[in-house]
Amino acid sequence: MSELTIDRVQTAILDVPLVRPHRFARTGMEAQPLLLVTLTTRGGVSGTGEGVVPGGPWWGGESVETMQLIIEKYLTPLLIGRRVDDIAGIQQAMNDVVNNNLYAKAAVEVALHDAWARNLCVPVHTLLGGLARTSIPVTWALGTESAAEVIAEAQGKLDAGLHTSFKLKMGAQEPAADVARVTEVAQKLSGVAGVRVDINARWDLLTSLQWLPRLAEAGVELVEQPVPGNEVEWLAEINAALPIPVMADESLRTPSDALRLVKLRAADVFSLKTTKSGGLRYTRAITEIAAAAGIPCHGGTSIEGPIGTAASLHLACALPGVTWGSELFGPLLMREELLTEPLRYADGALHLPDGPGLGVELDPSAVARFTRA
Repeated sequence: MSELTIDRVQTAILDVPLVRPHRFARTGMEAQPLLLVTLTTRGGVSGTGEGVVPGGPWWGGESVETMQLIIEKYLTPLLIGRRVDDIAGIQQAMNDVVNNNLYAKAAVEVALHDAWARNLCVPVHTLLGGLARTSIPVTWALGTESAAEVIAEAQGKLDAGLHTSFKLKMGAQEPAADVARVTEVAQKLSGVAGVRVDINARWDLLTSLQWLPRLAEAGVELVEQPVPGNEVEWLAEINAALPIPVMADESLRTPSDALRLVKLRAADVFSLKTTKSGGLRYTRAITEIAAAAGIPCHGGTSIEGPIGTAASLHLACALPGVTWGSELFGPLLMREELLTEPLRYADGALHLPDGPGLGVELDPSAVARFTRA
């Protein structure tokens, strides 16, 4: 009987409070729900993955509650008795049973990698092809608050030597007021920090063509996903019109999406998220398509906790094409630490941990404290 065979699948939903409210174009949150998925083998080795979405089901249609249901009712029966190193076979089986639900599948797929790597006593990045780097720069995300509040928060990060790149959320206000707010921030931080914006797919084509050039003139260095994800032709027209890079996020979930974006020259940068793309392997495939087209990649975030962040970090450090930094700041936004030893943020970057698997260990008391009844 193989020691790699999955014997048990456990899930738990945690509600982790944030250091401050985090606001998106359509919603906000004061705590981040996380779904932990733990697979245990007959040999006694466990691997953990994390299911998480940015602020609820508005982004991709899933929530921690739907993920837990899908995993417990539909995916657990096909996982029990399979080997943790049969990742390709398990992915196909999951796709046969459940359509889409990429966030739920990503949690399982990361747990498989963690368990397999721990059994081999190697880090997850070894299973992904080895290291291209050992750390990655981290951009700090700011919300939709007033210019004065945003500038104060950014200045605090700069003074502490923590971050030199900032991304502002847009789309919650009328375009004129929103552009004026961002322009004030960009001008204040000019010469000392990079400023990017994320419109979270809230504008239409004409609004984008009218207002985005003004952001470029104000010194904004990158625009992320101004239009709805399915409007790839709009994104291509905007990309052709702007003198600064356009980054695809909501338009990019699968390798097929990546190929379409490449063909239409719809984006200059790809935002990678292991969560939205169904796990490490599918995300790696997206990066390889981007590399063949000369498109750099960026390590995006779904506001993951430390497990999801560690998984994204291993992938970003294993992929040569991730040259536009990251937003892997999730654990810094959380008020409480979930690991026995925190991930190391230093010099504006997140550094790869040592050890087998994901290289991190959950603190059982912290997990118990925040587990939803």
